[in-house]
Amino acid sequence: MEHFEEKFRDSMRSSVPLLDKITHYIVKRKGKQIRPMFVFLTAKALGDISESTHRGAALIELLHTATLVHDDVVDESYERRGFFSINALWKNKIAVLVGDYLLSSGLLLAIDNKEFRQLQIVSGAVRQMSEGELLQIEKSRGVNVDEGVYFDIIRQKTATLIASCCACGAASAGADDETVEKMRSAGEKIGIAFQIKDDLFDYGLGGKIGKPTGNDIREKKTTLPLIHAINNSKNGDGKRILRVFKRDKKSKKDVASVVDFVLNSGGIAYAESKMRSIAQEALDIIDTLPANESRNSLKQLVQFTIDREK
Repeated sequence: MEHFEEKFRDSMRSSVPLLDKITHYIVKRKGKQIRPMFVFLTAKALGDISESTHRGAALIELLHTATLVHDDVVDESYERRGFFSINALWKNKIAVLVGDYLLSSGLLLAIDNKEFRQLQIVSGAVRQMSEGELLQIEKSRGVNVDEGVYFDIIRQKTATLIASCCACGAASAGADDETVEKMRSAGEKIGIAFQIKDDLFDYGLGGKIGKPTGNDIREKKTTLPLIHAINNSKNGDGKRILRVFKRDKKSKKDVASVVDFVLNSGGIAYAESKMRSIAQEALDIIDTLPANESRNSLKQLVQFTIDREK
């Protein structure tokens, strides 16, 4: 990971002082680095970590960071992981240009090193992420309480990127197409479980996560615990909560009423059960890999994604 950090910084270097200052800020405030870990552990479980593996991890981080910078502009968000966002510090125009720079840096990193297989994997993921965002915007004009649509959205928005991590790791180790696809499928399941865990945090479960409890509720983002609770409610409680949920401006009392409803309607227990079931499907796929220390570490990382407290 230390070697990767150096290579990742190098991939963002620029002769423009302002850009260098901003990319240094981005590196300094990066999170748990779960995505590059999935790349490295998948590669090591199937063979060896190579320069191709490092390029794959950097490519994913560059494109992922670009989407986060652009997301903050679109969402008018001024904070990420407890730090000011790029648009909060340098305004929207600069943030959009920085996102474009990171995106092009990733594309050039792949092209210059003829990493066409990895570029295809990651570009497909970014396209699906955009489609997922647009699908969510389209469905948010009403209130989506369709579980199938919910899973379509999180598969595209979140799971495809972790899927690409596992696929790139496998590709960098020289795996055949069947194995690359198998690891992509495992990564997709991990990503879905990861997002359900994030949904659960909105109900105050686990430790501090850098966003207030009830944030999804205030923003009218339907998540699995709420969808299940509404679809399985009785005595008109679901319709009443749906009316509260649809309000553009919600009081603390409104948010608390939605949280209490979900807690008391089995929404949390259902989402947790679904998350663990999907994560187990991923672990079952990983168990088909050769038995070695990296496979065990990969399984531990999957377990961490659903047991984490922030």
